[in-house]
Amino acid sequence: MRILISLLIGTVTGLLCWMLLVRFQKSAGDFNWAIWAARDLLAHRNPYDREMQLYPLTSAIFGLPFVWMRPEIAGGVFYGLSSALMAFGLSRDGYHRLLVFLAYPYWAGLIAVQWTPLMLASVFFPFLLPANLAKPQIGLPVLLTHGRKRGLLLCAAVLVLTFVVMPRWPWFWPRWFTEYRRFIPLLILPGPLLALAALRYREKDARFLLLMALFPQRWAYDALCLWLIPRTRREIIFTAGLSWVVAIWRWNHSPHIVEIGRWIVLFIYLPMLVLVLLHERSEVPKEPTSTST
Repeated sequence: MRILISLLIGTVTGLLCWMLLVRFQKSAGDFNWAIWAARDLLAHRNPYDREMQLYPLTSAIFGLPFVWMRPEIAGGVFYGLSSALMAFGLSRDGYHRLLVFLAYPYWAGLIAVQWTPLMLASVFFPFLLPANLAKPQIGLPVLLTHGRKRGLLLCAAVLVLTFVVMPRWPWFWPRWFTEYRRFIPLLILPGPLLALAALRYREKDARFLLLMALFPQRWAYDALCLWLIPRTRREIIFTAGLSWVVAIWRWNHSPHIVEIGRWIVLFIYLPMLVLVLLHERSEVPKEPTSTST
């Protein structure tokens, strides 16, 4: 049943993504950069000669299987597969976790063909963990808090492969960093309140929230992985519902990046902080004492 539901979600969202890409003529959305990087490598060109190429070379590895597809189809297939894997992973802990798909960051990511559903899925499937290297400002918090040994070894292998293909790519990569419109949640009022998560530093969710708040982000889709924090049906619905306030506000405004960050902090990050502070502490299981007979 989990497989069937996940395939259904992946098919529907993949088709919807493809239709939106065709309707708005957005090619493959943000996934274009991975496809272009892969094509540049195959043509023996430097991917960072392409204006505004902000992604590390690791993204090109994920773009390789899609270089022969039409961009709109590639974008739909990528987001559909990512969504199916995300659904299959979330449903492992109960079908109520599928309510995460109601959160606005997921739908913002669908329109832009973002990486975050695949990154969220990587928490459940170690073989997907290298996907976090494609967007490290979001992936590093996931790697540092949810990474497993096997997945981290795969990440190391992917990194080594990129250096074999193009040894000097880290020197070229920062070329367009200054053009990246970004905000850091912790540094935008009332973002400093997120430091209160340090009160629960022993908890993985608290450390994850703090790390996410420290890295630069651009829009609501970057916050999707925060839905690893809500545990119950009520918590998921509460946080997902509040996230749509950002969508409604954005629909009526063309704001500065600082305003964008402030609303995302108010209606996505701070509700997650409330959950982190209210959650009961995880109990460390005690080792059973052996008794001699």
